[in-house]
Amino acid sequence: MTKEVPIVNDRSDPDDVVLSPHERLTLRRIEAELSGDRRLTRRMRRLLHQPADRLHHRPGRPVPRRALPLSTAALLSASMFLVVMGVRTSDPVLLWCFAALWPLTLLQAFRLLCRVTEAGPEARTRSGEHGTPWR
Repeated sequence: MTKEVPIVNDRSDPDDVVLSPHERLTLRRIEAELSGDRRLTRRMRRLLHQPADRLHHRPGRPVPRRALPLSTAALLSASMFLVVMGVRTSDPVLLWCFAALWPLTLLQAFRLLCRVTEAGPEARTRSGEHGTPWR
């Protein structure tokens, strides 16, 4: 007695697989269960229509493309102002404010650097994006 194995034709198309009647019935049951799940259907439809760079963001929230560079520039300016004024006046409050603000500035700069290096220049030219990757 030999065990039945699905036969795969020469093509790599998954529709070319020959299934036994039991396997077809099981597959239809699974498909019926999945198609009945409206939440899964909505999520899958949403994922299919999203650009690749939006897949890492929470749904329902717009992707702030310009907010990160602007906030990084603002934090860097504020940090530099605080360190210069703190050193010039020797005011401990200014130096402590700089100490609190500097890690946030570094975090934002790191996030901006990750965004720039995430997709190489060839990916930007293929997608039709023009301009600088800093946005």
